[in-house]
Amino acid sequence: MTDAPPDNQPGEAGPLIFLIAGEASGDNLGARLMAALKRRMGNRVRFAGVGGTAMAREGLGSLFPMGELSLMGLAEILPHLPRLLRRLGETAAEVARLRPRVVVTIDSPEFSFRVARRIADLGIPRVHYVAPQVWAWRAGRARKLAGTVDHLMALLPFEPPYFEDAGLPCDFVGHPVIEAGVDRGDGAAFRARHGIAPEATVISVLPGSRHTEVRRLLPVFAGAVELLTRERPDLAVAVATVEAVRDEVTAAVRAWSRPGIVVTDPAEKYDAFAASRAAIAKSGTVTLELALAGVPMVVCYKVCAITGLGTQGASGARANEINLLF
Repeated sequence: MTDAPPDNQPGEAGPLIFLIAGEASGDNLGARLMAALKRRMGNRVRFAGVGGTAMAREGLGSLFPMGELSLMGLAEILPHLPRLLRRLGETAAEVARLRPRVVVTIDSPEFSFRVARRIADLGIPRVHYVAPQVWAWRAGRARKLAGTVDHLMALLPFEPPYFEDAGLPCDFVGHPVIEAGVDRGDGAAFRARHGIAPEATVISVLPGSRHTEVRRLLPVFAGAVELLTRERPDLAVAVATVEAVRDEVTAAVRAWSRPGIVVTDPAEKYDAFAASRAAIAKSGTVTLELALAGVPMVVCYKVCAITGLGTQGASGARANEINLLF
């Protein structure tokens, strides 16, 4: 890493950390990192940047709403491109103005790496949190990333060598889902709270945290629920989502022939998992949570036709990048 610049202003409480998260999973990682830094530094550390509700609870005032970055897919991004470019410029300008001790970008590589390149000449250390899965596809990304950021924090213990071999310092910091474990939940309590008979079949439906994901996946999931209802008239559906898209999910689910029970509280989600016989989920962190909870699942993702055509390659690598996510 390069030498860190001095703290912002003489006499201020402590170093300033600039963080950037672009979606719910990154927001949760950022909040955990902020909490850990406050514990380590006795609350002397200060924060700025872009984040969501979890990071706000830890004291971050977001430069702009994080939801503006929660986009995926070529066709989905294009209509928002002018605003995204403006936000990119604003973020880089804010880093230059504040001169933080370090900039930590969290996942969301499309936005994060562009910011990192924009601020390269400022001499501020750039740390990226969540290693691209180069062990699965496109190994050449490790060398490219080595020229974009100064340090990497990996979620999985076998990841550092892939990046260190490319000249990028990398530390394994642990996966929060694995570290914390998944609350086994209380399935009986979930059934009792929602009036579900002990012998009824319960499934969990998880449509994602982005508005585009919800709009594309929920109709597909609704069709699956409709088919299952014909086979199992006693079916009960728990729809787990996040606050950012709760209203949209609730409105859509209300129109189902078998309305689902919408939950956003993590404890309630794990109770739903405990009650569920299976799950239908978008690809992402939640699949690890379901696996740790022992819930069989069908995992899927859907993009628009233009994005699908644009991501097809000889090796299928770009399609994987969209469908499996970083």
